Parts: sequence; structure tokens; C-alpha cells
Amino acid sequence: MADISDILADVSRDPFAEYDEIYASADRGRLHSGQADLQALTRAWINERGVAELLPWPKDGLIERATALVKAQIETVETMTGDMDPKTNFSLIIIQTEVERWKFLLRSLLRARLAKIDRHALHYLSTPELQARMSTSETAYATRHQQLLHGHYLSSFLGAFPPQLQNLNDTAGGISMVGGPDMEGAVFARGLGKGDENVVVFGRGREVDGNVEVQRGEVVVARWADVKELVEKGDMELV
Repeated sequence: MADISDILADVSRDPFAEYDEIYASADRGRLHSGQADLQALTRAWINERGVAELLPWPKDGLIERATALVKAQIETVETMTGDMDPKTNFSLIIIQTEVERWKFLLRSLLRARLAKIDRHALHYLSTPELQARMSTSETAYATRHQQLLHGHYLSSFLGAFPPQLQNLNDTAGGISMVGGPDMEGAVFARGLGKGDENVVVFGRGREVDGNVEVQRGEVVVARWADVKELVEKGDMELV
């Protein structure tokens, strides 16, 4: 029987490291490590769940690459299943645990995005720059979702209205019928200033507005609209 220290040493490496070369970045000509992808996926998950609006689809093929990595590891698990060697069985447990972590992040991220699309499908489909935030599959889903919803409304009550009143995106009187996400919702954000440099956030309070300096590592509660640009630039991150 293998010594426990040998088993731990064998499985302490990145379970996805062997696939790094397979999923090389074609556009940048460099490799993506499994650990870096896991960090990027976790960050995308935190950001998506922390704000009301739909964020841009992760760049550099992160979701596609993570999905491929999980699929490859599932195939590895299936190959290893049935091996009675204790060392292999222990490695199998580690790999299965890691795969479940990746699957949870992927599912939770995609569900958060679909929930936002369900609530404001017409809002994202009506504006080209907002529609560009969705993947091809999400765009197809949002389009079909809106078609079904409109068809349901027509058969339920809109069909009894005059044709000019059947549109769901009417802007008569300067008031748009298309609702959007709450940009004033509160978020938790951490400052990422370089060195001793603080991040300046323009805060809007109940009684007075003004600039607030956020130190590196300091967590503040602010309106998403006030920190959105700072998060997109990398000066702050959501927690």
C-alpha cells in the first residue's frame, strides 16, 4: 500500500495542469493554466452575482475552455473508475471534488446570467451594445424567450387592444415600457489601488455628495452606478 505522503504529493498538483497545452489561447499565443482559469471563473461568478445588470460575456474563451476542461476531467474519472488501487482511488476522489467545484461555478454563473436575461430580455435585445454582452447562445435564448412571452401576452390580453397598443417597447409620451436593471443597487467593492495610492469614489449620500478615498484592501458599500467604471478599469473589485 502506498504511503499517505506519496499519495498527497501525487494529487497536490493542479488537477487540470495536464490539459494546459491542449487549450492554448490561439489569439494570444500563450497557455492558460487551470489555476488561472479557476481564479478568473471565480471572479466572473462573484461579479455576476453581485450586480443587477448583465455583465459582458467573459473574454478569451474562458467559459468554453472551462467547459472543455471539465469534460476532459469527467472522461478521466470514467476511465479511472473501477481501478482498485488505493492510490488511484484517492486521486479519483480529489479529481471528482475539483470537478464538482468547477461545475458549481459554471452552473451558478450561467444561471445568474439567465435569470437577468429572463427579467430584462427586451432591454438587452433592444440595444446593440447591451446585446453584445451576451453570447451567441444567450442571444438565441433571449430572442426565443421574448417571442414566447409576446405570444403569450397576445393570446391573453394584448390581442384585444388596438394594433398600435400591442408593442411591448412603446415609448409614447417619452416613457419607455422597457424596464431595465436597477443601476442604483448597493454592492460591496474592494479597493485595488496601486501602492499607497487610494481609489477615489464619488459617493452620493442622503444629505451630501462627495469624493471618498478607498484604501487598497478596504471594502465599501456603494451604488453600482458609482463604482461600475472603477470595477471595469480594475481599480476596484466586487466581493
